[in-house]
Amino acid sequence: MLMEYARIKLAGKSYQKLDEICNMIKEIAEKYGVSIRGPIPMPTKTLKVVTMKTPCGDGTGHGNATYDRWEMRIHKRVIDIGSNERALRQIVRLPIPEDVKIDIELR
Repeated sequence: MLMEYARIKLAGKSYQKLDEICNMIKEIAEKYGVSIRGPIPMPTKTLKVVTMKTPCGDGTGHGNATYDRWEMRIHKRVIDIGSNERALRQIVRLPIPEDVKIDIELR
C-alpha cells in the first residue's frame, strides 16, 4: 500500500534559519501525529566570484595582481511528511524569512 506524503525542500543562505524552520515543521508533525522523515541535509552549493581589486588590471605594481574573493553558500534540507491536510495547512502558514526558499510537493 502506497502512502501519500509531502516533500518539503528548503534552501537558504543561513543554515540556522533552515534549522529553525525544520524544528517548527517537526513540532507540527508531532502535534498532529504525522510520520516525518528528516530533515535530510543535502550537499551545500558554493558560489565563488573572484575579481581584481584594481580597475586598470595592473595589480599592485610588482607583477602580482591582488584579488577579492567572494563566496556564498546555499544550504539545503529535505523533509518528507505524511500528507495530513491539517498539518500541511499549518506548515503553509509558518512565517518563512525572505531569504529562504521553500517548495512543497505532494507525492
